Amino acid sequence: MSRIYLDHAATTPPDARVLEAMWPAYTRYWGNPSSIYLEGQEARRVVDDARKTCANLLGVTPKEIVFTSGGTESANAAIRGAAFAQRDRGHGDHIVTTQVEHHAVLHTVEQLEREGFRATYLPVDADGVVSLAALEAAVGPGTSVVSIMAANNEVGTIQPIAEAVRVAKARNPRVVVHSDAVQGAGAIDITPSKLGVDLLGIAAHKLYGPKGAGLLYVRNRTPWSPMILGGSQEKERRAGTENVAGIAGLAAAMRLGWEERDDRVRHASQLRDRLLHGLPERIPDTVITGPADPAGRLPNSFSCCFRNVEGESVLLALDLADIAASSGSACTTGALEPSHVLTAMGIDRDLAHASLRLTVGKDNTDAEIDRVLDVLPGIVARLRALAG
Repeated sequence: MSRIYLDHAATTPPDARVLEAMWPAYTRYWGNPSSIYLEGQEARRVVDDARKTCANLLGVTPKEIVFTSGGTESANAAIRGAAFAQRDRGHGDHIVTTQVEHHAVLHTVEQLEREGFRATYLPVDADGVVSLAALEAAVGPGTSVVSIMAANNEVGTIQPIAEAVRVAKARNPRVVVHSDAVQGAGAIDITPSKLGVDLLGIAAHKLYGPKGAGLLYVRNRTPWSPMILGGSQEKERRAGTENVAGIAGLAAAMRLGWEERDDRVRHASQLRDRLLHGLPERIPDTVITGPADPAGRLPNSFSCCFRNVEGESVLLALDLADIAASSGSACTTGALEPSHVLTAMGIDRDLAHASLRLTVGKDNTDAEIDRVLDVLPGIVARLRALAG
């Protein structure tokens, strides 16, 4: 059997149809979209058409879409842009987020603290769900920004964003609410009007699209200031010559993701459930992380910890068996510190070091899951025996 890829939460293989949509921007529409001559205007049409596509899929207006380089930039731009704009308007300097956010959010908030802002990091329960009671207690007159991810990248927990928005805005109607929807896009409904959010970010490479392309939805009239300066692109909201091919790829990936979402979710859920039920049956002392109810987690996300084994050793053994997986967050794989997500959920540090994340994709098969169910128990047993 060829390599088995089970790390779709880290990145996804580009869909051939997305690459086909990008190719004309490399070979024909390669001009600078800011130029007034023919080559530039052809490229401008590609960007404008992509913006309309993305806006229609999200149920927003094209002018509310800002193209970015991906999820990290979208998170940085959203939180910093709203924080400074709100403070400049006298709307406070307090930011509220959760303890389980992606580091693109957490590190941005920590940097803002060093720049004079105040921050509250909300706790989560054992499933990784944010405490709405803690959110209600945290938001006050001086709260300017609330940032809560749509779904967790490590354990797949889906957050109650719509409820969180209602709680936050009931406490302070002027608060700006941001959601990092990078992991949830294409798997759950992230329509901004349904969630009630003011800012929302997406990355193409989590949707079988290209790396280096993403978007930030900025609701009309939301207090927000651009962070990347130096040009008039994106209506002066994000300077820099547009990545025309990447933007075309983002639009194509989103279109396919939205059109095929039901089929993809059904397929991924079936494979995920086989892992959720099969691995604990085959491997003693397996601790499932994230919601026990599959409805509360992303359809493609399985995560667990194995007692008395090191997660990194499991990954290396899986790799030798031609299975690609990850331990906790892909952005922190290789770090000695245990996952901040797992520790926030109350999992002790030793057990958190033994974490495994398997995230399936649209092209994974039952035969590949059979292979994992056959191989992984022996790997864990051998490692436990070596550990004594």
